This record gives sequence, C-alpha cells and structure tokens, in this order.
Amino acid sequence: MAAKAPTLKLASGYDMPLVGFGIWKVPNETCADQVYNAIKLGYRHIDGAWDYTNSVEAGQGVRRAIEEGIVKREDLFITSKLWNNYHAREHAFEMAKLENEAWGIGYLDLLLIHFPIAMEFIPFDKIRFPCFWSDKEQTQVTPLAKVPISETWKALEDLVQTKDNPNGFVKSIGVSNFHTQLLYDLLSYAKIPPSVLQVEHHPYLTQPNLIAMAQENNIAVTGYSTFGPQSFIELDNEIAKNIKPLFEVDAIKSAAAKHGKSPGQVLLRWCTQRNIIVIPKSNSVERLKKNLDCCSFDLSEEELKQISSLNIGLRFNDPATMQRPIRIFT
Repeated sequence: MAAKAPTLKLASGYDMPLVGFGIWKVPNETCADQVYNAIKLGYRHIDGAWDYTNSVEAGQGVRRAIEEGIVKREDLFITSKLWNNYHAREHAFEMAKLENEAWGIGYLDLLLIHFPIAMEFIPFDKIRFPCFWSDKEQTQVTPLAKVPISETWKALEDLVQTKDNPNGFVKSIGVSNFHTQLLYDLLSYAKIPPSVLQVEHHPYLTQPNLIAMAQENNIAVTGYSTFGPQSFIELDNEIAKNIKPLFEVDAIKSAAAKHGKSPGQVLLRWCTQRNIIVIPKSNSVERLKKNLDCCSFDLSEEELKQISSLNIGLRFNDPATMQRPIRIFT
C-alpha cells in the first residue's frame, strides 16, 4: 500500500499534507504524466505557481486521476502562487482567476504571494510568463511598482471562499520568501491571517529565527529546495556547482546508513520531524516513493542537531544576483 503523508492543521482550519510533489522545473511536456503518476503513488499535495508555466498540464494530470477514480478533488491539496507583476488588486484578481481556470479543478487550496516584490504590470497577452524580465529575450529586469503588500493581501483575502463570500475560489492564503518583520507587519492588519510561509530551507540555510517566529504565530512553514544545491546545479548556479552536495555530507550519510534510508529521505525527515512541509520533485518513480515515505522513521535529537549545525547561511534562490539586484534578503 502507498505511503500516506501526515497532515498539518492550518490557521484556516484545513489540513495540509506534510509531503507534496513540487512542479517547479517540471517540463510542460511531461508535467501532466508526472502529476498523474505522483497522485497514483499516493501524493495528495501538489505545489505549483503561475511562474512555473505548467499549471494547465498539472491540471490535466489531476483531472485524469480524478476521472479514473484514483482520488476525489477534496482529497487533494493544490498550491499556487501570485507572481510579482500582479500585486495590484485588479491584476491579482485577474491572475488568480486565470490560474484557477488553468488548473481546471474548481478551486485552489492555497494561494501564496510568491515574493514580497511588486513589479510593473505586463499585460497577459504581451508576455504570459514574464518571470523577472520585461522582455521576451529576458535581458531587462522589470522595474518595481509602488504597490504595498497590504493591497495585495487584501486582494487575496477577497478571493477566499467564506460564508460571506461563497464565490471565492481559494481556501487558504499565505506568503513565500517573506522575512520576520514583513510577517509581523502583515499580522498587524490581516483580517485573514496567513496559513503558510514558504521559504528556502535546507541544512546550509536553516533560518531558525524565521521558522520559530512563523510557527509561534500559527503559520505553517513549507521548505523548498530541501536538497540544497541539488535543485540549482541544472540552473548553472556557480555556488551550487562548487559546494559539497548534501547527499555526501557525513552527518547525513551516517544517519541514512543507521536508519536504512536514503540521504534524501533523511533530509526530508529533518524537515517533517520539525513540522516543516516539504515539496520535493523527482523523475524517478523509486525516489518519488521514497520521498513520500520520509515520515516512517524518526531521527534522534542528536542527529537533528548535527544536520542543523551544517548551517552556513547559504542561499541559492536570491533575486539580488540579477543584473539589477532586488535585495529582499538582508
């Protein structure tokens, strides 16, 4: 029988699986099959985003699984993210509507603000997926726009389905790549508090104060890039190419050997044992199974501490490295 991931109760009252399948960098041509196969293996949480460009295909995979009776829609937890160009209220509504239509499954379980970065709006028919760029050649960083997070958050709140807003098509809302002061500020005015904070989290970048602050305030944490440099080597990231892979670090290898697990499972369990949600991806069915089964053992307190002590504050996903830096992580 397929492994079943434990869940966390969110501030919104909904349950979110601790282990999901992340579709960042999953090619459009294989995304439908990969999502379908992940669901078939037992995954019930899919982590997507407008900027990943593959929501249509992911939705096709989800619908196939539903049509074949593998799952019901309510068994699944689908995450997406609002991109930087759409922080203004009217643009947030438009992008969210288009994203919900792209998935084609009725509603989104979680919608996050992808970055605390508001960029100038680019019409959807000009560049559908601009990423950080204002030109199709991706040579010019889009200028920033004067849109406060409060406006964007209020727009997300108005997308949430409630008794007073039955036409809402989002169940929970949250943020990504935010730091503590932004979270404190958001909590000071939010009518609907953030359910989730998604951040880069691996043993080379543990961010203990950020994690603690979020969890103290009933904000569930999702960690991305749990395997550290692994996700960024294919993006030709020089730092990622030149640092020791986490799979080869002694503390992780020895814990894997002791528990009869893979280094990847140890890294995922280091997160989930501390109630941090993980969203790994893999093209291998065997690794997908192992990733989902990462909650079937416990690391000792000493092992958790040893892995956490690998922290060197090394961030791989940083818009400050662009030709016109955006310095949100300081």
